[in-house]
Amino acid sequence: MNRDAVEIFREALRAVDPRAAVARHAERIRAIRRDEGLKDIVVVAFGKAACPMARAFVDEMGGSVRGGVVVTKYGHCGDGPPAGPIEIIEAGHPVPDENGVAGTDRAVAMIRQAGRETLVVCLISGGGSALLVSPLEGLSLGDKQEVTRILLRGGADIVELNTVRKHLSRVKAGRLAEAARPARVVSLILSDVIGDPVDFIASGPTAPDSTTWAEALDIVNRYDRAGEMPRRVMRILEDGAAGRIPDTPKRGDPVFDGVENIVIGSNRIATEAARVKALAMGYEPVVLTTELRGEAREAAARLYRQVLESQSCLASGRKRICLIAGGETTVTVRGKGLGGRNTEMALAFALAIEGTSGITFLSAGTDGTDGPTDAAGALADGKTVPEARSLGLDPRAFLDGNDSYRFFEQAGGLLKTGPTGTNVMDLQIILVE
Repeated sequence: MNRDAVEIFREALRAVDPRAAVARHAERIRAIRRDEGLKDIVVVAFGKAACPMARAFVDEMGGSVRGGVVVTKYGHCGDGPPAGPIEIIEAGHPVPDENGVAGTDRAVAMIRQAGRETLVVCLISGGGSALLVSPLEGLSLGDKQEVTRILLRGGADIVELNTVRKHLSRVKAGRLAEAARPARVVSLILSDVIGDPVDFIASGPTAPDSTTWAEALDIVNRYDRAGEMPRRVMRILEDGAAGRIPDTPKRGDPVFDGVENIVIGSNRIATEAARVKALAMGYEPVVLTTELRGEAREAAARLYRQVLESQSCLASGRKRICLIAGGETTVTVRGKGLGGRNTEMALAFALAIEGTSGITFLSAGTDGTDGPTDAAGALADGKTVPEARSLGLDPRAFLDGNDSYRFFEQAGGLLKTGPTGTNVMDLQIILVE
Protein backbone atom coordinates (compact mmCIF):
# COMPACT_ATOMS: atom_id res chain seq x y z
CA MET A 1 0.00 0.00 0.00
CA ASN A 2 2.90 2.37 0.65
CA ARG A 3 4.19 1.71 -2.86
CA ASP A 4 0.70 2.27 -4.28
CA ALA A 5 0.37 5.59 -2.47
CA VAL A 6 3.69 6.81 -3.84
CA GLU A 7 2.80 5.74 -7.39
CA ILE A 8 -0.53 7.57 -7.20
CA PHE A 9 1.28 10.68 -5.95
CA ARG A 10 3.82 10.49 -8.79
CA GLU A 11 1.04 10.18 -11.36
CA ALA A 12 -0.51 13.36 -9.97
CA LEU A 13 2.86 15.10 -10.40
CA ARG A 14 3.07 13.99 -14.02
CA ALA A 15 -0.33 15.56 -14.70
CA VAL A 16 0.87 19.01 -13.60
CA ASP A 17 4.27 18.91 -15.27
CA PRO A 18 4.95 22.58 -16.13
CA ARG A 19 6.71 21.77 -19.40
CA ALA A 20 3.64 20.03 -20.79
CA ALA A 21 1.33 22.75 -19.47
CA VAL A 22 3.33 25.52 -21.15
CA ALA A 23 3.55 23.56 -24.40
CA ARG A 24 -0.25 23.19 -24.44
CA HIS A 25 -0.64 26.98 -24.42
CA ALA A 26 2.13 27.87 -26.86
CA GLU A 27 -0.30 28.14 -29.77
CA ARG A 28 -2.24 30.82 -27.88
CA ILE A 29 0.96 32.86 -27.58
CA ARG A 30 1.77 32.40 -31.28
CA ALA A 31 -1.75 33.51 -32.24
CA ILE A 32 -1.52 36.67 -30.12
CA ARG A 33 1.81 37.58 -31.64
CA ARG A 34 0.59 36.93 -35.17
CA ASP A 35 -2.84 38.56 -34.92
CA GLU A 36 -1.66 41.67 -33.08
CA GLY A 37 1.49 42.19 -35.17
CA LEU A 38 3.89 41.94 -32.26
CA LYS A 39 7.58 41.64 -33.10
CA ASP A 40 9.60 40.67 -30.06
CA ILE A 41 8.95 38.42 -27.07
CA VAL A 42 10.61 38.87 -23.69
CA VAL A 43 10.13 36.41 -20.86
CA VAL A 44 9.98 36.94 -17.12
CA ALA A 45 9.71 33.68 -15.15
CA PHE A 46 9.57 33.48 -11.38
CA GLY A 47 8.66 30.77 -8.90
CA LYS A 48 9.77 27.24 -8.07
CA ALA A 49 8.76 26.00 -11.53
CA ALA A 50 10.30 28.95 -13.39
CA CYS A 51 13.16 27.00 -15.02
CA PRO A 52 11.12 24.16 -16.57
CA MET A 53 8.44 26.63 -17.63
CA ALA A 54 11.00 28.89 -19.32
CA ARG A 55 12.74 25.92 -20.90
CA ALA A 56 9.47 24.70 -22.42
CA PHE A 57 8.54 28.18 -23.62
CA VAL A 58 11.87 28.78 -25.36
CA ASP A 59 11.70 25.33 -26.95
CA GLU A 60 8.24 26.12 -28.31
CA MET A 61 8.88 29.71 -29.45
CA GLY A 62 12.42 29.29 -30.79
CA GLY A 63 14.24 32.38 -32.01
CA SER A 64 11.34 34.77 -31.38
CA VAL A 65 12.42 35.18 -27.73
CA ARG A 66 14.63 38.29 -27.57
CA GLY A 67 15.52 38.06 -23.90
CA GLY A 68 14.45 36.84 -20.52
CA VAL A 69 15.05 36.68 -16.78
CA VAL A 70 14.32 33.64 -14.61
CA VAL A 71 14.20 33.95 -10.81
CA THR A 72 13.83 30.61 -9.04
CA LYS A 73 14.61 28.89 -5.76
CA TYR A 74 18.12 27.59 -5.10
CA GLY A 75 18.55 24.15 -6.63
CA HIS A 76 15.37 24.32 -8.75
CA CYS A 77 17.07 24.54 -12.13
CA GLY A 78 18.50 21.02 -11.99
CA ASP A 79 18.06 20.18 -15.70
CA GLY A 80 20.15 23.17 -16.71
CA PRO A 81 19.16 26.64 -17.91
CA PRO A 82 16.84 27.23 -20.87
CA ALA A 83 18.42 27.79 -24.27
CA GLY A 84 18.62 31.27 -25.74
CA PRO A 85 19.20 34.69 -24.17
CA ILE A 86 17.79 33.81 -20.73
CA GLU A 87 19.46 34.92 -17.51
CA ILE A 88 19.04 32.63 -14.48
CA ILE A 89 19.05 33.99 -10.92
CA GLU A 90 18.58 31.60 -7.99
CA ALA A 91 17.25 33.18 -4.82
CA GLY A 92 15.81 32.57 -1.35
CA HIS A 93 12.46 30.98 -0.50
CA PRO A 94 10.29 31.19 1.61
CA VAL A 95 12.23 34.11 3.08
CA PRO A 96 13.43 36.47 0.30
CA ASP A 97 17.10 37.39 -0.05
CA GLU A 98 19.42 39.78 -1.90
CA ASN A 99 19.50 37.59 -5.01
CA GLY A 100 15.73 37.88 -5.26
CA VAL A 101 16.00 41.67 -5.17
CA ALA A 102 18.74 41.66 -7.81
CA GLY A 103 16.81 39.29 -10.09
CA THR A 104 13.64 41.36 -9.74
CA ASP A 105 15.53 44.57 -10.54
CA ARG A 106 16.87 42.97 -13.74
CA ALA A 107 13.43 41.71 -14.75
CA VAL A 108 11.80 45.10 -14.18
CA ALA A 109 14.57 46.92 -16.07
CA MET A 110 14.04 44.59 -19.03
CA ILE A 111 10.27 44.98 -19.25
CA ARG A 112 10.42 48.76 -18.78
CA GLN A 113 12.19 48.85 -22.14
CA ALA A 114 9.34 46.95 -23.83
CA GLY A 115 7.31 48.93 -26.35
CA ARG A 116 3.91 48.57 -28.00
CA GLU A 117 5.23 45.95 -30.42
CA THR A 118 6.65 43.73 -27.65
CA LEU A 119 4.92 40.76 -26.05
CA VAL A 120 5.91 40.29 -22.40
CA VAL A 121 5.26 36.70 -21.29
CA CYS A 122 5.25 36.11 -17.54
CA LEU A 123 5.64 32.49 -16.40
CA ILE A 124 4.36 32.44 -12.84
CA SER A 125 4.47 29.61 -10.32
CA GLY A 126 4.26 29.05 -6.59
CA GLY A 127 7.00 30.66 -4.54
CA GLY A 128 6.92 33.76 -6.71
CA SER A 129 5.91 35.96 -3.79
CA ALA A 130 9.27 35.39 -2.09
CA LEU A 131 11.35 35.21 -5.26
CA LEU A 132 10.00 38.32 -7.02
CA VAL A 133 10.86 40.85 -4.35
CA SER A 134 11.18 44.63 -4.48
CA PRO A 135 10.42 46.36 -1.17
CA LEU A 136 8.24 49.45 -1.21
CA GLU A 137 10.13 52.72 -0.92
CA GLY A 138 11.07 53.27 2.70
CA LEU A 139 11.41 49.56 3.47
CA SER A 140 14.47 47.32 3.39
CA LEU A 141 14.88 43.70 2.39
CA GLY A 142 15.39 42.99 6.09
CA ASP A 143 11.95 44.42 6.80
CA LYS A 144 10.35 42.14 4.19
CA GLN A 145 12.25 39.13 5.53
CA GLU A 146 11.06 39.83 9.06
CA VAL A 147 7.43 40.26 7.94
CA THR A 148 7.55 36.86 6.19
CA ARG A 149 9.11 35.10 9.20
CA ILE A 150 6.69 36.65 11.70
CA LEU A 151 3.55 35.76 9.74
CA LEU A 152 4.74 32.24 8.93
CA ARG A 153 5.54 31.60 12.60
CA GLY A 154 2.14 32.95 13.54
CA GLY A 155 0.31 30.46 11.33
CA ALA A 156 -0.90 32.84 8.60
CA ASP A 157 -2.02 31.03 5.46
CA ILE A 158 -0.78 31.89 1.96
CA VAL A 159 -3.71 34.24 1.20
CA GLU A 160 -3.17 36.19 4.42
CA LEU A 161 0.59 36.29 3.96
CA ASN A 162 0.27 37.52 0.38
CA THR A 163 -2.31 40.17 1.31
CA VAL A 164 0.32 41.78 3.53
CA ARG A 165 3.25 41.23 1.14
CA LYS A 166 1.33 42.76 -1.78
CA HIS A 167 1.03 46.06 0.01
CA LEU A 168 4.73 46.22 0.86
CA SER A 169 5.97 45.64 -2.70
CA ARG A 170 6.70 47.61 -5.86
CA VAL A 171 6.03 44.64 -8.18
CA LYS A 172 3.18 42.63 -6.63
CA ALA A 173 -0.58 43.27 -6.89
CA GLY A 174 -0.57 44.37 -10.53
CA ARG A 175 2.47 46.61 -10.30
CA LEU A 176 4.58 44.41 -12.59
CA ALA A 177 1.92 44.86 -15.29
CA GLU A 178 2.11 48.59 -14.62
CA ALA A 179 5.87 48.53 -15.19
CA ALA A 180 5.40 46.74 -18.54
CA ARG A 181 3.08 49.35 -20.09
CA PRO A 182 2.51 49.87 -22.99
CA ALA A 183 3.60 46.34 -23.95
CA ARG A 184 1.16 43.45 -24.40
CA VAL A 185 1.33 41.10 -21.38
CA VAL A 186 0.31 37.44 -21.11
CA SER A 187 0.86 35.47 -17.90
CA LEU A 188 0.83 31.67 -17.86
CA ILE A 189 0.19 30.66 -14.26
CA LEU A 190 0.76 27.45 -12.31
CA SER A 191 -1.52 27.83 -9.28
CA ASP A 192 -0.43 27.06 -5.72
CA VAL A 193 -3.37 28.79 -4.06
CA ILE A 194 -6.72 27.28 -3.08
CA GLY A 195 -9.39 28.20 -5.62
CA ASP A 196 -6.80 29.54 -8.13
CA PRO A 197 -7.38 33.30 -7.58
CA VAL A 198 -4.88 34.96 -9.92
CA ASP A 199 -4.41 37.96 -7.64
CA PHE A 200 -3.01 35.73 -4.88
CA ILE A 201 -0.80 33.35 -6.89
CA ALA A 202 2.71 34.80 -6.42
CA SER A 203 0.86 37.83 -5.00
CA GLY A 204 -0.72 38.67 -8.37
CA PRO A 205 2.01 40.77 -10.07
CA THR A 206 -0.03 41.09 -13.28
CA ALA A 207 -3.56 40.90 -11.82
CA PRO A 208 -6.00 43.45 -10.37
CA ASP A 209 -5.79 43.37 -6.58
CA SER A 210 -8.90 42.45 -4.59
CA THR A 211 -7.38 43.34 -1.19
CA THR A 212 -6.90 46.63 0.63
CA TRP A 213 -4.52 48.32 3.02
CA ALA A 214 -7.12 47.91 5.77
CA GLU A 215 -7.23 44.13 5.24
CA ALA A 216 -3.44 43.89 5.36
CA LEU A 217 -3.32 45.77 8.66
CA ASP A 218 -6.17 43.66 10.05
CA ILE A 219 -4.25 40.43 9.36
CA VAL A 220 -1.26 41.65 11.36
CA ASN A 221 -3.52 42.66 14.24
CA ARG A 222 -5.61 39.46 14.06
CA TYR A 223 -2.51 37.35 14.68
CA ASP A 224 -1.41 39.81 17.38
CA ARG A 225 1.90 40.44 15.62
CA ALA A 226 1.95 44.25 15.48
CA GLY A 227 4.41 44.44 18.37
CA GLU A 228 6.87 42.15 16.56
CA MET A 229 6.71 43.93 13.21
CA PRO A 230 9.40 46.44 12.18
CA ARG A 231 8.13 49.91 13.09
CA ARG A 232 8.55 51.13 9.48
CA VAL A 233 6.25 48.36 8.26
CA MET A 234 3.53 49.22 10.78
CA ARG A 235 3.75 52.92 9.93
CA ILE A 236 3.25 52.18 6.21
CA LEU A 237 0.35 49.79 6.87
CA GLU A 238 -1.31 52.32 9.16
CA ASP A 239 -0.79 55.18 6.67
CA GLY A 240 -2.24 53.04 3.88
CA ALA A 241 -5.28 52.01 5.93
CA ALA A 242 -5.86 55.69 6.75
CA GLY A 243 -5.85 56.60 3.05
CA ARG A 244 -2.56 58.48 3.13
CA ILE A 245 -0.96 56.07 0.58
CA PRO A 246 -2.70 55.09 -2.69
CA ASP A 247 -3.93 51.50 -2.78
CA THR A 248 -2.87 48.84 -5.28
CA PRO A 249 -4.40 48.83 -8.83
CA LYS A 250 -7.92 47.39 -8.91
CA ARG A 251 -10.17 45.85 -11.58
CA GLY A 252 -10.97 48.38 -14.30
CA ASP A 253 -7.67 50.23 -13.95
CA PRO A 254 -6.16 51.03 -17.40
CA VAL A 255 -2.98 49.34 -16.18
CA PHE A 256 -4.63 46.03 -17.11
CA ASP A 257 -5.60 46.95 -20.67
CA GLY A 258 -3.78 44.42 -22.83
CA VAL A 259 -3.03 42.07 -19.90
CA GLU A 260 -4.19 38.44 -19.93
CA ASN A 261 -3.81 35.96 -17.05
CA ILE A 262 -4.22 32.23 -17.82
CA VAL A 263 -4.11 29.43 -15.20
CA ILE A 264 -2.44 26.42 -16.87
CA GLY A 265 -2.02 24.04 -13.91
CA SER A 266 -3.69 23.54 -10.53
CA ASN A 267 -4.31 21.22 -7.61
CA ARG A 268 -7.62 20.19 -9.18
CA ILE A 269 -5.78 18.73 -12.17
CA ALA A 270 -3.41 16.84 -9.85
CA THR A 271 -6.17 15.36 -7.69
CA GLU A 272 -8.13 14.25 -10.75
CA ALA A 273 -5.04 12.47 -12.09
CA ALA A 274 -4.63 10.77 -8.71
CA ARG A 275 -8.26 9.65 -8.85
CA VAL A 276 -7.87 8.14 -12.32
CA LYS A 277 -4.65 6.34 -11.33
CA ALA A 278 -6.18 4.93 -8.14
CA LEU A 279 -9.15 3.63 -10.11
CA ALA A 280 -6.82 1.91 -12.58
CA MET A 281 -4.99 0.28 -9.64
CA GLY A 282 -8.19 -1.27 -8.32
CA TYR A 283 -9.15 1.26 -5.65
CA GLU A 284 -12.51 2.95 -5.22
CA PRO A 285 -11.33 6.59 -5.41
CA VAL A 286 -13.00 9.55 -3.69
CA VAL A 287 -11.74 13.14 -3.99
CA LEU A 288 -12.62 14.67 -0.63
CA THR A 289 -11.54 18.24 -1.32
CA THR A 290 -9.08 20.45 -3.18
CA GLU A 291 -9.39 23.11 -0.49
CA LEU A 292 -7.88 21.49 2.59
CA ARG A 293 -6.66 24.23 4.91
CA GLY A 294 -6.19 25.12 8.57
CA GLU A 295 -3.71 23.74 11.09
CA ALA A 296 -2.00 20.62 9.75
CA ARG A 297 -2.70 18.48 12.83
CA GLU A 298 -6.36 19.56 12.85
CA ALA A 299 -6.62 18.70 9.15
CA ALA A 300 -5.22 15.26 10.00
CA ALA A 301 -8.03 14.77 12.53
CA ARG A 302 -10.64 15.73 9.92
CA LEU A 303 -9.15 13.29 7.41
CA TYR A 304 -9.11 10.53 10.04
CA ARG A 305 -12.84 11.06 10.58
CA GLN A 306 -13.30 10.62 6.82
CA VAL A 307 -11.44 7.30 7.07
CA LEU A 308 -13.80 6.13 9.83
CA GLU A 309 -16.78 7.03 7.64
CA SER A 310 -15.26 5.19 4.68
CA GLN A 311 -15.07 1.96 6.66
CA SER A 312 -18.84 1.56 6.30
CA CYS A 313 -18.24 1.34 2.55
CA LEU A 314 -15.76 -1.48 3.16
CA ALA A 315 -18.36 -3.28 5.25
CA SER A 316 -20.77 -3.08 2.31
CA GLY A 317 -18.47 -5.10 0.09
CA ARG A 318 -15.83 -2.74 -1.33
CA LYS A 319 -12.34 -4.03 -0.72
CA ARG A 320 -10.06 -1.03 -1.24
CA ILE A 321 -10.73 2.71 -1.06
CA CYS A 322 -8.47 5.65 -1.97
CA LEU A 323 -9.34 8.98 -0.34
CA ILE A 324 -7.69 11.99 -2.00
CA ALA A 325 -7.35 15.55 -0.71
CA GLY A 326 -5.49 18.62 -1.86
CA GLY A 327 -4.85 22.11 -0.58
CA GLU A 328 -2.42 23.79 1.77
CA THR A 329 -2.43 23.75 5.54
CA THR A 330 -0.44 25.79 8.04
CA VAL A 331 1.60 25.14 11.18
CA THR A 332 1.72 27.45 14.17
CA VAL A 333 5.29 26.90 15.34
CA ARG A 334 5.59 26.62 19.10
CA GLY A 335 8.52 24.22 19.35
CA LYS A 336 12.10 24.38 18.13
CA GLY A 337 12.05 21.28 15.93
CA LEU A 338 12.43 20.73 12.21
CA GLY A 339 9.52 19.93 9.94
CA GLY A 340 6.87 21.14 7.53
CA ARG A 341 3.11 21.02 7.27
CA ASN A 342 3.12 17.64 5.49
CA THR A 343 5.36 15.77 7.92
CA GLU A 344 3.43 17.35 10.81
CA MET A 345 0.13 16.16 9.33
CA ALA A 346 1.54 12.67 8.73
CA LEU A 347 2.75 12.42 12.34
CA ALA A 348 -0.60 13.59 13.72
CA PHE A 349 -2.38 11.05 11.49
CA ALA A 350 0.02 8.29 12.57
CA LEU A 351 -0.91 8.92 16.19
CA ALA A 352 -4.62 8.70 15.28
CA ILE A 353 -4.24 5.30 13.58
CA GLU A 354 -1.76 3.81 16.06
CA GLY A 355 -2.03 0.03 16.10
CA THR A 356 -4.63 -0.27 13.34
CA SER A 357 -4.12 -2.20 10.12
CA GLY A 358 -5.09 -1.57 6.51
CA ILE A 359 -4.58 2.22 6.46
CA THR A 360 -1.74 4.04 4.67
CA PHE A 361 -1.41 7.84 4.72
CA LEU A 362 0.77 10.00 2.46
CA SER A 363 1.02 13.78 2.66
CA ALA A 364 3.47 15.62 0.43
CA GLY A 365 4.16 18.92 -1.29
CA THR A 366 3.98 18.75 -5.06
CA ASP A 367 7.12 20.90 -5.30
CA GLY A 368 9.16 18.23 -3.52
CA THR A 369 9.94 20.34 -0.47
CA ASP A 370 8.10 20.53 2.83
CA GLY A 371 8.98 23.65 4.75
CA PRO A 372 12.72 24.09 5.41
CA THR A 373 13.50 20.41 4.75
CA ASP A 374 14.74 18.18 1.93
CA ALA A 375 11.63 15.95 2.07
CA ALA A 376 8.39 16.34 0.14
CA GLY A 377 6.48 14.87 3.07
CA ALA A 378 6.00 11.51 4.73
CA LEU A 379 4.13 8.19 4.77
CA ALA A 380 2.56 6.61 7.84
CA ASP A 381 0.50 3.56 8.71
CA GLY A 382 -0.73 1.82 11.85
CA LYS A 383 2.73 0.41 12.59
CA THR A 384 4.53 3.77 12.45
CA VAL A 385 3.94 4.83 16.07
CA PRO A 386 4.33 1.38 17.76
CA GLU A 387 7.61 0.77 15.93
CA ALA A 388 8.82 4.25 16.85
CA ARG A 389 8.06 3.59 20.51
CA SER A 390 10.05 0.35 20.29
CA LEU A 391 13.02 2.49 19.20
CA GLY A 392 12.65 4.65 22.30
CA LEU A 393 11.00 7.54 20.47
CA ASP A 394 8.11 9.56 21.90
CA PRO A 395 5.90 10.53 18.90
CA ARG A 396 3.77 12.93 20.93
CA ALA A 397 6.84 14.84 22.12
CA PHE A 398 8.06 15.16 18.53
CA LEU A 399 4.65 16.52 17.47
CA ASP A 400 4.48 18.96 20.37
CA GLY A 401 7.95 20.22 19.48
CA ASN A 402 7.12 20.68 15.77
CA ASP A 403 9.89 18.15 15.13
CA SER A 404 8.09 15.88 12.67
CA TYR A 405 10.96 15.70 10.17
CA ARG A 406 13.36 14.29 12.76
CA PHE A 407 10.68 11.85 13.91
CA PHE A 408 10.29 10.32 10.44
CA GLU A 409 14.04 10.54 9.85
CA GLN A 410 14.54 8.18 12.79
CA ALA A 411 11.35 6.11 12.55
CA GLY A 412 11.31 5.86 8.75
CA GLY A 413 8.71 7.22 6.36
CA LEU A 414 10.21 10.37 4.86
CA LEU A 415 9.26 10.84 1.19
CA LYS A 416 12.12 12.47 -0.73
CA THR A 417 11.54 13.29 -4.39
CA GLY A 418 13.93 16.20 -4.83
CA PRO A 419 12.64 19.36 -6.57
CA THR A 420 9.84 18.21 -8.89
CA GLY A 421 9.73 21.23 -11.19
CA THR A 422 6.08 21.88 -10.39
CA ASN A 423 4.12 23.41 -7.51
CA VAL A 424 0.35 23.06 -7.05
CA MET A 425 0.17 22.92 -3.25
CA ASP A 426 -0.04 19.60 -1.35
CA LEU A 427 -1.68 16.22 -1.82
CA GLN A 428 -2.90 13.65 0.68
CA ILE A 429 -3.42 10.06 -0.42
CA ILE A 430 -5.17 7.69 2.04
CA LEU A 431 -5.49 4.01 1.16
CA VAL A 432 -7.93 1.91 3.18
CA GLU A 433 -8.40 -1.86 2.96
